[in-house]
Amino acid sequence: MNVADLTGLALDYWVARSLPDFVREIYFTDSGETVAVRGSDRGRPWDGRFEPSTSWEAAGVVLDRARCVELSESSAPQTDGPARCVAQFEGSDRKGKVEAHGATTREALLRAFVKSRFGDTVEEVLRRPQAVLGVGMALVGAPSAIGDVEDLPRPDAQIGDIGTAPR
Repeated sequence: MNVADLTGLALDYWVARSLPDFVREIYFTDSGETVAVRGSDRGRPWDGRFEPSTSWEAAGVVLDRARCVELSESSAPQTDGPARCVAQFEGSDRKGKVEAHGATTREALLRAFVKSRFGDTVEEVLRRPQAVLGVGMALVGAPSAIGDVEDLPRPDAQIGDIGTAPR
């Protein structure tokens, strides 16, 4: 998926994935329609919805990580959107500034941030709870307490005992 095409939930998800110093865990609320995170941003705990694509409060987390940023909006629509962001972010592996466009300056800023971390393309959103581990992630969730139903222990069975077929 191209970073230039990210909007809404997908953009929120990839911004969260781009913040390993802030986000410890990503999960989904509202029947999977909203990104939520657990983490701590510079001493301020965060546990709940994370929607930087619609909230400057959440997008401020990204803005705080900008070393230099230039946001502009044009009245003439362009193919990539009327808003443009050229920025350099702390903690980015990419040297120099990145440029991104969007329908709003916030969207352009967020796309530039994701682009600075992951490049021009990202994978599809994985709508499962996950721990953020640097640029990677690991699925989280409690394993079933009973394990594999077919392999339940039988105290009366002997080693090598096949038993009878279920009825």
